[in-house]
Amino acid sequence: MWIIDAMNAKWETAGQAAPGSRIRVWRMEDMNLGQAIWIGACQILSAVFPGTSRSMSTIGAGQLAGMSRASALEFSFFLSIPTMVVATCYDLLKSLVGKSENPIGVAQMDAHGWTVLAIGFVVSFIVAYASVAWFMAYVRKHGFVPFAVYRIIVGIAVLVWVAKLGG
Repeated sequence: MWIIDAMNAKWETAGQAAPGSRIRVWRMEDMNLGQAIWIGACQILSAVFPGTSRSMSTIGAGQLAGMSRASALEFSFFLSIPTMVVATCYDLLKSLVGKSENPIGVAQMDAHGWTVLAIGFVVSFIVAYASVAWFMAYVRKHGFVPFAVYRIIVGIAVLVWVAKLGG
């Protein structure tokens, strides 16, 4: 994450007009099919390696394929939407059918339950939208280095914790 971000950092600050830039795609809409296939393959590979973030593998693959931070991040967010919608609908269906584990904790939905669910959906959407907008602005300005440092620190802390448990 850190290395890929550092490779593109000078081009990110120089912008679109920089001659010789390794970034060829500044807007997600301008990416080509080859880049999309490459990003998809990297996302599939992230499932093979435990602890690998699908989002970060998508963003890193996009940056390696010549996309800007913002365009790769935006594509990563758009890739997550179908997965989240299907998972939510599946949990709702399981709750309504009631033949197995009930993820939302209700046996039957009445009018009040649907109202609460709709309000929760709208509030969650607004908060998620605001979070994504803030995150996009932050990454455009600061890059992924703070997140790389965070992952390294948390990774070391987890290893120390596990070592103390085992030893």
